[in-house]
Amino acid sequence: MKPTSTHTRGGVFGGSIRRQITLCLLIPALAACDALDRALNVETPSTIPAALADNPAAASLLVQGMLADFDCAFGSYIVIGGLVTDELIEASALANRWPYDRRDVQPSDIRYGTFSCENLGVYVPVSTARFTADDALAKLERWTDAEVANRTSLVSTAAAYSGYSHILLGEGFCSAAIDTGPELTPAQIFGLAEQKFTRAIEAAQAAGSDSIRHMALVGRARARLNLGNYADAAADAMLVPQGFTAFASASNASTRRQNRIFTQNRLGTIVSVGPEYRDIQFNGVPDPRVVVTQSGRNGADGFTPMWEQNKYTSEGSPIVIASWKEARLIVAEAALRGGNPQAAVEIINVLHARAGLPAFSSSNPDEIMAQIIEERRRELFLESHRLWDVNRFGINLDPPAGTPYVKGGLYGNTTCLPLPNVERANNPNI
Repeated sequence: MKPTSTHTRGGVFGGSIRRQITLCLLIPALAACDALDRALNVETPSTIPAALADNPAAASLLVQGMLADFDCAFGSYIVIGGLVTDELIEASALANRWPYDRRDVQPSDIRYGTFSCENLGVYVPVSTARFTADDALAKLERWTDAEVANRTSLVSTAAAYSGYSHILLGEGFCSAAIDTGPELTPAQIFGLAEQKFTRAIEAAQAAGSDSIRHMALVGRARARLNLGNYADAAADAMLVPQGFTAFASASNASTRRQNRIFTQNRLGTIVSVGPEYRDIQFNGVPDPRVVVTQSGRNGADGFTPMWEQNKYTSEGSPIVIASWKEARLIVAEAALRGGNPQAAVEIINVLHARAGLPAFSSSNPDEIMAQIIEERRRELFLESHRLWDVNRFGINLDPPAGTPYVKGGLYGNTTCLPLPNVERANNPNI
């Protein structure tokens, strides 16, 4: 179910977001649930009645709605990031989608600036996820343990998801605004994300929730890596145990709840896997981390060959948010930057051994960094990382800017999404 927002002079998300839903679940039952360890098949409501939004009895429901907002936004963000970079290519006949793939997104473009996550928008969905997480967190911090069962656990969840929503805003956009605030740089947004993750870690430790603590540790390591604080990023990442993975849930219960990557690629035939991700090998051995197959079909545009990713195989496939593998790659990068290239090589080879790939060998720092970038491209395929990696590593995309685009126009140089005009028009502080 779609949230509806009240647009005010306080910015697109400066006013209150009105929440409406038919309650089909009893609030006491929800309150008894542990929001930190949500099952993948639980249907999370996306909106709640305004009358209950300030009621401590609805705390668990509020957090469940927040999770649904994030899950939907996250899938859309991954598809858009894949199109802007080299993970995916456009196969639809809808002209207002082509700017993503053509890398010439303009602030006036309607789809990325105003559309919902179901329709491959990004600014509104990610901003909604950020708003609802911060709103839930503020209320939970105000309410007491006597009013809310498992309050500290819920605090840790809200703070962690706020952190990840901030990460998406910082990595995906050239600049962004928070509520009625001024235009912020990615570095400023990463600083806010770091604060949210720190709160999540504190609360998760107090609540005894290892799952949220590890998720927030990966998130804070990611924020610190983005800020160039490599030593502290590695310190966080090293605390994440092998085997840990946090997922965004999905299901086939509704369009909003579906895994957007699967539905856009394999079900809807409107995005195809990019050429750089087909037949990936290492020293002649196929890399099982990026398994792509040609379907024999053309896309919805009638001519783009459909290459299908096999990472997410149904509408209900959960989507990776954070993992121990990401954490290890953060440690590897920090080790290399800190003057310990051999430690980086050892981590790469741990991942290679698990994937059944030959060992990597080098003592050249430039070669090792290139391999870390390559490992991230493969290990974190369609997990939301490629767009920021293209920016921070200065990766040249192919075709280059100025090349004719097959559906008209020329490729541009967009590698971050501009602040949309709808935000500038509605925010008095920009």
